[in-house]
Amino acid sequence: MTEGSGNRNLPRFCDYEGSDYRTAFWEGRGREYEDRAERIALRRLLPLGGRRLIDIGGGFGRLAELYSGFNEIVLMDYSRSQLEDALQRLGPERITYVAANVFAMPFTAGAFDTAVSVRVLHHLADVPRALQAIRRVLGPGAPLVLEFANKRNLKAILRHWLHRQAHNPFDPEPWEFAPLHFDFHPAYMERSLRDAGFRIERQLAVSQFRVQVLKRLFGADALAAVDGWLQRPTAFLRLAPSMFLRARAGGEAGAPASPLFCCPTCRGRLAHEHDALLCTDCGRRWSNSGGIYDFRQPLNDGDS
Repeated sequence: MTEGSGNRNLPRFCDYEGSDYRTAFWEGRGREYEDRAERIALRRLLPLGGRRLIDIGGGFGRLAELYSGFNEIVLMDYSRSQLEDALQRLGPERITYVAANVFAMPFTAGAFDTAVSVRVLHHLADVPRALQAIRRVLGPGAPLVLEFANKRNLKAILRHWLHRQAHNPFDPEPWEFAPLHFDFHPAYMERSLRDAGFRIERQLAVSQFRVQVLKRLFGADALAAVDGWLQRPTAFLRLAPSMFLRARAGGEAGAPASPLFCCPTCRGRLAHEHDALLCTDCGRRWSNSGGIYDFRQPLNDGDS
């Protein structure tokens, strides 16, 4: 995992290119409980279906099976290697794989009727700007299902009261506890979503038992079941390490815009070429080789 931007004018973010994230962090790493609890939350927050969904920062496609009710699924991540892993496991059916920067997404305005982003925001240096970018690609009235790492979780509060950590969990500003690893206060997230044009509809408190001894004693299935029972009634406390929410973009709901892609540099129209997309406005060419649309860097400098 490295720091990336893809463009010196864009905010910093974590780049998982070349990492073994699936096997090093998830599979066989004792996070079955977290995975199950997150799936419970997503099933509660996601629409049953729709025309076009985007998973922003979807990586190796851990959650892709939850999107079966949608006609078209776009799995977007900056790491091409993560998308290659997803493509090998999930195949090309109904899924479009896109390597792109969240701060410069290559999609037309209003292209999606649903967006999902889980375990992504804590790796972004400018969350308000990312939320504004997400709002642009969502149609009016479209839902955004979002997860964020909660700064004022119960463990952090207790550690603060016991003088075992220096940072204040009640401070509303983001806390970068490691390079490009941020925790967020719920009030900060609510303000950022509102400023970006979203209205929060529902929140859930998730992974409330993220403690190794509990996971060893009770097992993933039992803990996830109890977590699922508590996600709704305890959400107002905002003490869980992970908060899930559904926010709605402003305006009346409608069909997603078409076509899907636009140039991420100038937002001009794109024309298909062999293994590439050509921007008819600025002349930049973007790769479409190996089953993955790659918008991280153009194949040429274009006309500008």
